[in-house]
Amino acid sequence: MANVCTVCGKGECSGNNVSHSHLKTKRTWKPNIQKVRALVDGDIKKINVCTRCLRSGKVQRAV
Repeated sequence: MANVCTVCGKGECSGNNVSHSHLKTKRTWKPNIQKVRALVDGDIKKINVCTRCLRSGKVQRAV
């Protein structure tokens, strides 16, 4: 599953783990993506949506 929201485009971002001794290693933060059956242009489709878009009501779930 792709780690990109089809509604807002939120995706993976990267940064550093910083230890107590200030050593840095690369790491990534992944968004909470859910595969959801939703109404898109009157049709029911499965799309990948982040939980922020689900919670804010930007997506109308199909029943």
